[in-house]
Order: sequence, then structure tokens, then C-alpha cells
Amino acid sequence: MVVNNKEKQKQLILTENLWKVMVKLSWPAIIAMVLYGLNTVISAVFVGRYVGETALAGVSVAYPLTQISIGIGSLIGVGAGSVLSIALGSGDKHTQRRLLGNVNVLSLALTVVYMALGTFFSTRLVGMMGGEGEVLALGDIYFRITVLGAFFWIYGLAANMIVRAEGKMKSAAVMMGIGLAADVLANYILVAVLGLGVEGSAWATNIGMLVYTLLGWIYFGRDFSSFSTEAFSFYWDKAAVKSIVSLGMSSFIMIVMSLVQGVVVFNALARYGTVLDIAFYGVVYRIFVFMLTPIFGLMRALQPVIGINYGAGQYDRVISSYKIFTAAAMLLTLPFWLVCMAGPAFVVGLMLPGQSFSGEQLMYFQVYMLILPLLSAIFMAMTLFPSIGKGKPAALIGIARQLVFYIPVMIFLPAKIGVPGIYFGSLGIDAVMVLWTVIMVRQEFALLRTKNQPAAISVS
Repeated sequence: MVVNNKEKQKQLILTENLWKVMVKLSWPAIIAMVLYGLNTVISAVFVGRYVGETALAGVSVAYPLTQISIGIGSLIGVGAGSVLSIALGSGDKHTQRRLLGNVNVLSLALTVVYMALGTFFSTRLVGMMGGEGEVLALGDIYFRITVLGAFFWIYGLAANMIVRAEGKMKSAAVMMGIGLAADVLANYILVAVLGLGVEGSAWATNIGMLVYTLLGWIYFGRDFSSFSTEAFSFYWDKAAVKSIVSLGMSSFIMIVMSLVQGVVVFNALARYGTVLDIAFYGVVYRIFVFMLTPIFGLMRALQPVIGINYGAGQYDRVISSYKIFTAAAMLLTLPFWLVCMAGPAFVVGLMLPGQSFSGEQLMYFQVYMLILPLLSAIFMAMTLFPSIGKGKPAALIGIARQLVFYIPVMIFLPAKIGVPGIYFGSLGIDAVMVLWTVIMVRQEFALLRTKNQPAAISVS
């Protein structure tokens, strides 16, 4: 009975109508990612409302740095999830059983490195992001405290991604909901009630991440997973670790490259703008990331669908899955996108209450959001390639966007036209990246279709 229940999700992914699979897996995955995305907004909301504009600027400057730990968690989670999905599709029990042992060792090892470097270079890193004076001091405090909770950020996210890689999106969503509730409650108590300011908000976020980790331990430790595993074991299987790192590297690069983006942008804002410009961009960027969370949810739902079908050799379903999930992501973002485009003052005002915005600032917000629905093609491709055992194309997309395009554009345009260059430059870069990604995906589909041809010939 237990075995049949554990096989049920796999058979759903392999045999059911893909639109039905998308709906069944996506809504809890979207809820999970929206809940997780709210973690990035909660601190800004509480700091902006209960502390002040300068404190919000400090948190905004430090925020991209906190994404390093999320990047490490994504590296492990996406990589392990891709390995697991393919192993589930092909029936590789050995890989399934030892997976968490490798995840545990990787999580601990990378946490130690991150904490050592983050603590030692904290002030310099926040300064590199453009923090000066009181903004630097507050950003440094926020970042240092989040570094202390790094293991919970890393393991909590990785564990949740592995749950999603099984296709058990509802379980992942429940974990996210509980973690978010803990984050909000802790922020309210520490910031709104006790008045601990930026420090209280950072500790509150750590508490939320601790809850994610505890839930992961309970889930795997009590055998709620759909595969047999050893939750508290320690393994270092060289081939498995190499696969995890290789397939998860694109996710890590994407997040680290967003840090590179933050360095360039916040330095440009510090040079050509004001503290309000920094706070305003921090809000715009957080809203932008939050708007992407439904797409991130569909990405996580797509990963087991592609991975398991690819492992089972069902390449036509792999291609159809990408197309269906990309179309759904575009449609899903449209209502939120329309609200942002029609009422920018209302949306931005949620984080900066009582602040009046110029028509120029609101136009910048609209320009930054303009191409957002089309980014679905890029993010689904970032899931497609690792899920079929190809980490390099996805990594190339992340690297090219930031190093080849973003850095030169963000150095050149703001120097020429000031703050507007940041927003118009971002729009142009994303337009180019969408076109290039579509070309790469079409080429990959052509290769997948050729894999089906020998099987078709042998049957005839």
C-alpha cells in the first residue's frame, strides 16, 4: 500500500494529460514560491513602516548579499532535485537512497565557507554595494545577522526544493506557509512591538528559515518522502556530488549574477542619485522579484515533470511540458503585471507609505516591469536544461545576462543619462535575453526530437 502511494505521483507525471499535470502540480508550487517570496518582502515592509527610510535603504543595500545563501541553497536544491527526478524516472534506487547524505555534507561544507567569508568581509561587501554612512552601518548589521543563520537559509531551501522535485508540491507549500507565518510573527514581535529595528528584522528572518529547516528534518526523518532515503546520513559520492553541483550551478549563477547586478546598480545609484533613489530602486527590485514568484513556482513544478519524463525516455512530453508551462506562466503573471502598469503609485506605496512619487519615478517603475511576462521563456529554460542533465546552457544564460550585457550597459548608460539609464538599460537587456533563450530552446528541442526517431523506426 505504501509502495503504491509512493508510485502514484510518478505515474501521474508520466501518463496523465500534461495540462492536468500542470494544474495539479503548479497551484501548490506557486503558493509555495509566493509564500517564500514574501519572506524577501516582509523585512522591507516592517523596516519601511516601523523604522524609516534610511533603515530601508540599509536593508535594500544588504538584500542582494543575503541572496548568496539562497543561491547556495538553490545550487544544492536544484541540483539534488534534478538528480532525484531523473533517478525516479529511471528507477535508480541507489541514487535515491544516498541523495540526502550527499546533500547534508554539501550543506554543511558550503555553510562553513560562506559564514567565514561573509563575517570577515561583511562591511566591505555592503560598502561595495554602495552603502555609505548610516546606510552602510545598518546594512552591515542586517547582513551579519543573516550570515549567522546561514545553515538554515541553505538547508531549509534545499530540502524544500527536493520535496518539490518529487512532485509533492502541496507538502512544500505547507512548509512554506508555516515558515512565512513564523517570519511575520517574529518580525511583528521584534520590530513592531519590541522596536529592535533592523537587527530585529534580520533575526526574525533567521527564525523563519530555522522553521523551514526543522520541517525538512521532520519530513525526511519520518519517511514522508516518496523515495527511500537516509535523512541524517553523511555521504560523499563523488559522481553524485559532481552531478548535484553541475546541475544546480545555473541556479547559483543566476542568483550570484543578480548580486553582480546589485553591485553595479547600487553603486550607480550612490554616484548619480540620492538615498531616496536607492530606497526606491530597492522597493522596485523587491516588487519585481516578488512578481516573478508565480513563475518560480511553475519552474519548480516543471522540474519533476521534465526530469521524470526525461529519465523515462518520454522526450515528446518533455517538449510539450516546456511549452505548456511557459504559456501558463505568461498568463498567470498578466493580472499582477496589469496592476503594476496601471497603478504604480499604489504598488510602490505599499512599501514606502506616505512618500510622494514623481511622474518620472513611476515611469521608471513601469519601464522596469514592461517585459516581465515574457521572462517566462527564460526561467522555464533555466529549469529545462538542468532537468535533462545539461547544466551548461542554463549557466551560460545567467552569466551572459550579467557579465556580457549588464555590467557594460550599467556602467555606460547611467554615466551618460543618470538614474534613467538603470531602468531603460534593464529593459533592453531582458529583451535581448528573451530572444536568445528562445533560439537555444528551439535548438534543444530539435535534438530531443532526433532521440525519438530510432525508437519509432524500430517499432515499425
